Amino acid sequence: MTEADLAMPDSPVAPPSIYDRLHGKAAHVPVTLLLIAANLLVFGLMLGNGAGLWHAQNSIQLAWGANFGPATQDGQWWRLGSALFLHFGLIHLAMNLWALWDGGQLVERMFGHLRFIIIYLASGLCGNLLSLVIQGNEAVSGGASGAIFGVYGALLVFVWRERQQLNPGEFRWLFWGGLGFSAVSITLGLIIPGIDNSAHIGGLVAGCLLGMLFGRALTTSSPWRWQDRIFSGSLLAGGIIYLATHIPPPAYRWSDELAARQEISQFLSEEVGIQTKWQDIIRQDRERSLSLDQLATRVESEITEYYDDSLEQLSQLQISPAAPSAATIESLRTYTEKRRDTSQALANQLRAQGQFGPKRANSGKTELVKPAPSLQTGNAEAKDD
Repeated sequence: MTEADLAMPDSPVAPPSIYDRLHGKAAHVPVTLLLIAANLLVFGLMLGNGAGLWHAQNSIQLAWGANFGPATQDGQWWRLGSALFLHFGLIHLAMNLWALWDGGQLVERMFGHLRFIIIYLASGLCGNLLSLVIQGNEAVSGGASGAIFGVYGALLVFVWRERQQLNPGEFRWLFWGGLGFSAVSITLGLIIPGIDNSAHIGGLVAGCLLGMLFGRALTTSSPWRWQDRIFSGSLLAGGIIYLATHIPPPAYRWSDELAARQEISQFLSEEVGIQTKWQDIIRQDRERSLSLDQLATRVESEITEYYDDSLEQLSQLQISPAAPSAATIESLRTYTEKRRDTSQALANQLRAQGQFGPKRANSGKTELVKPAPSLQTGNAEAKDD
């Protein structure tokens, strides 16, 4: 027996570092790196297609698959997943990727590559589903934060369950550090506008339940107690079913809004040509190059019929009053009807003057009112998650 043994007979042996043990289980974290690369790639592609470096407009986010009630519930349920890879600017992206790298490399080694990607994606989907329930009609949401909160939820569950196998200092750092990060982030989400806190909370809760479902002991490959796994799996499934059956109806259909915007754009483009035709008719009247009857015929065929057809097309649009373009469509309907009636009245006046004498109408003084509706691209708020 040595002197050291006599001096410290009951000295406990400190457990090896969790970082060393996890690195021994998996030297590389390919899934974490792949997720980071995927987010960077999508952000770069969005920059190349008009997104701003510091902030991307709602229209671009929606075009790339952001989560938004009227669009997601209009048969585009894939937005619950695609929104996980969209970011509203460089700061949003950098913060999320830093958190993903910091927690992802640990959780991927704790749970394994396959279970880690399931935790990541399922937590993000649950977070976006909760976001859809709480604020689906109010905000355009995108970002990896819901999935990342799920990663931290699984990390907290693992560290707590395996705390007896950890160095006390490492336990305090990992558990209380992860819990503090989550609490501060959610608190900031309550204070700072523009943060999708519902996606954060939904992702965190789902990550905790998935961590309990997929957890394995640190020292062996045996799963945790089956009773705990059944409980967490049942709770997760019940929560998903509850959320899926309590999504509020969308304020309007996104496909109807897109059809309205296309109709508005087409109308305003064609209106430029109609105004040119008006000016040409006025010029011919001044030059006396056409008879009054010929002028009337041209007004009816080129102006009145166009506005009549446009009014019919605008009237056939089925759009909810809550849609962003609803007011513009109504303004165009009113404008088109007025232009149709005005042009028909002018044609009738020209024919009447042509029948009762050679005196020409003073149509050159006719003033046409051009449409000036304000196009709205959306009334939804942007939300980072």
